[in-house]
Amino acid sequence: MDRMFRVCGFWTGIMAVMFYLGDMYTTSLLFVGQTVFFVILGYLKLSERMYLYVFGAYLTVFFAGFTYWTVFMMTPGAAH
Repeated sequence: MDRMFRVCGFWTGIMAVMFYLGDMYTTSLLFVGQTVFFVILGYLKLSERMYLYVFGAYLTVFFAGFTYWTVFMMTPGAAH
C-alpha cells in the first residue's frame, strides 16, 4: 500500500508540472502539496489499515472541498 501512495505522488507530480506549463499556477501549487503529502506518506511504513484510514480521510476532505467549490464558488453559465 505504501507503493500506491508513492505512485499517487508521482502522478500528482506529473499533473503539477502540466498545470505549471499551462500557466495554472494556483492549481500547480495545490498538486505540489498533494505530491509532497503522498510521497511522505509512502515512506512512513504505516500499517495497511492506517493507510486506508488516511486515504479515506483524504477523500472526505477532497469531496467536501470539491462540493463546496462547485456549489458556492462556480457561477453557472459563466464563460471566459
